[in-house]
Amino acid sequence: MQPQADPFIVPYCSASIDVLYKDEHLLVINKPTGLLTLSGKHPDNIDSVHYRLVRDYPTATMVHRLDFGTSGLLIVALTKSANGHLTKQFQSRTVIKSYTALLQGHVENDVGTIDIPIVKDKEHFPLQKVCRVMGKQAQSAYQVLERVIEPRVTKVKFTPITGRTHQLRVHSREIGHSILGCDLYATDEAFFMADRLMLHATTIEFNHPVTGQRIDVCCPSPF
Repeated sequence: MQPQADPFIVPYCSASIDVLYKDEHLLVINKPTGLLTLSGKHPDNIDSVHYRLVRDYPTATMVHRLDFGTSGLLIVALTKSANGHLTKQFQSRTVIKSYTALLQGHVENDVGTIDIPIVKDKEHFPLQKVCRVMGKQAQSAYQVLERVIEPRVTKVKFTPITGRTHQLRVHSREIGHSILGCDLYATDEAFFMADRLMLHATTIEFNHPVTGQRIDVCCPSPF
C-alpha cells in the first residue's frame, strides 16, 4: 500500500480581514492573500475567512470564493434569503468582477478577450486543463494598465466573463504570460518573481438582495 502524501498545511496568515461594506443582510470584505476562504478538511487548516467571520457574524455564509493566494473582494451573506438571491446573481452572470494581475513579460495587445475552454484535470487535482472537446466555455477580457521594463512584466485588468475555477491563471498561462507567484500554472521564472500570487479582486458590482440597489465596491490593488 502506497503511503499517503503529507497534506498541505497552510501557513498562518497574520493579516486581518477588512470589512468594506456592511448592513444587516451582507458584508463585502477584503480577503488578504494567504488565507483560505473556507476551512480545509485537515484540522490544521481550520483558519479561514469563514472561520474568522462567524465569531462576530454567526450567520455568515460565503456566496463565492477566492483562491488561497488571491486577495481582494468577497461577498458574504448574513441571511439565508440574501445568500439565495446573491447565488442566483452569480449563476445568471449579473455580478461583474474585475481583477488586477501582474503577468510575466509584455502582453502585445492593449485589450483583448481570451476564449479557451477549461475542464477539471482528474489525474492532477486540483489543476484545471484546457480541453476543446469536453471543456466548459471560459472567457476572460483583459486591458493592459502598464508595461514595466525591469522586471519585464505587464499589469492588467481582468474582467472574467465566465467564472471557471482557476480561469484567470490558466488563461494567463495559455497566452504565454503567467501570473507572477502562481504555484500551479506559472513558469518557474514567473513563480519566483513574486512572494505571493499577484492576483487581486479589485471591483465587484451586484444588486442588493433586498433593496435591489446596485452596489459597487472597489478595493485598490496592493501591487
